[in-house]
Amino acid sequence: MKDRMDGVKRSGMELRWYFVVLVTAAIAISYFDRQTLPVAISAIQRTIPISNQQFSYLQTAFLLSYAALYAIGGRLLDRLGTRRGFMLIMLWWSIACALHGLASGFTLLLVARFLLGMGEGGAFPAAVRVVAEWIAPEDRSTAMGIINGGTAIGSVLAPPLIGVVLLSLGWRAVFLFAGVLGIGWVIWWMMSYRGGALVTSNTLDARMLAQQLTFQEIIGIPSVRALVFAKFMSDSAWYFLLFWLPKYLYDARGFDIKQVSYYAWIPYAASGIGSFVGGYYSSRLLRKGCSLDRARKLSLGLSAAFMPVVMLVPLVPVQLSILLFSIAFFCQQSWSGLIMTVPADIFPLSAVGTVSGLVGFGGAIGGAIFGVVAGYLLGHGFGYGTLFVLVGTFHLIGFLVILLFAGRIQPLRTDDLREIENV
Repeated sequence: MKDRMDGVKRSGMELRWYFVVLVTAAIAISYFDRQTLPVAISAIQRTIPISNQQFSYLQTAFLLSYAALYAIGGRLLDRLGTRRGFMLIMLWWSIACALHGLASGFTLLLVARFLLGMGEGGAFPAAVRVVAEWIAPEDRSTAMGIINGGTAIGSVLAPPLIGVVLLSLGWRAVFLFAGVLGIGWVIWWMMSYRGGALVTSNTLDARMLAQQLTFQEIIGIPSVRALVFAKFMSDSAWYFLLFWLPKYLYDARGFDIKQVSYYAWIPYAASGIGSFVGGYYSSRLLRKGCSLDRARKLSLGLSAAFMPVVMLVPLVPVQLSILLFSIAFFCQQSWSGLIMTVPADIFPLSAVGTVSGLVGFGGAIGGAIFGVVAGYLLGHGFGYGTLFVLVGTFHLIGFLVILLFAGRIQPLRTDDLREIENV
């Protein structure tokens, strides 16, 4: 492994950015895996009948276990460490993804989807820990923007690659291919990654105290509650867009598998660009002298401001609707990378996994609840237009909560942590 790391340094890539690339690949695989079902659903329905309501249950099964393991997985990562914890998480979800290919009915698909969510729930807490361990504060939003861009890489690759496998080998092969891809990443990770914390002496003092904080104490912090609620709102919109875009194109626009493969990747590509741009813009504000609080909130506010364009999707021709989806995906992933950077901005390393896990838990629960609502509304006479009006407001509500209740975004000091313990 030492020779491999020396080679990274000689090639001009700093070790810290090599690890950012490594984590970005994991996030790309996770989003490829979760897109397998939505993109393949048309082919699966020829073998296993699945109604709109049942389709929403499949997404809810994923998101409920994803939410639970987001919170528990974050805490677990703080205990096990990043290297071993990420390895176990990735191995679990890769096997779970492959199990989809063995399903013979709806129930087995539901179980496989639940197991997939359990594994993927730890991915972003692990990613935030890598950023906290290796990246200086002024570069963290850029690093998280790159990592969050992995969501776009996986989502962009999913429609064309899944389409090719579907047309040549059938839908079961799609899930087996995704599982093998994840296991390959596990080998790469275990051969490459080593921990290393970038901390100041003041943070070291705070870390020792933070190790004693309980779940209840962390949840009691106002900034944590505000971030959890903001993520609850924004991810209600995101998971609807993520999971239902291919189905919307099938149902409302009359697309077939080939057309989805040709066009559905475009919004996901925009989401990757937005992820990087949002993180880079916030880092640039910091370098120009803006406070951490202003740099993060200004970037979050701009991201939220353009989300309502999605309300217009059902009212315009399909080409323009793809453009509007792209704008919404761009802004959402700019928002997502930034909001997942904030736990590393505020909390010491030993609490980062727990806090980011709770924030992600809020997002997954929001996605799960709204997914069921979406399936119910579509099954009871409402159209996609109603749903797009709803999701167009969610980021604005989340940003308002951050402004009113999150307080200043700045690192906690030891005295702050003692005060939390004494409440």
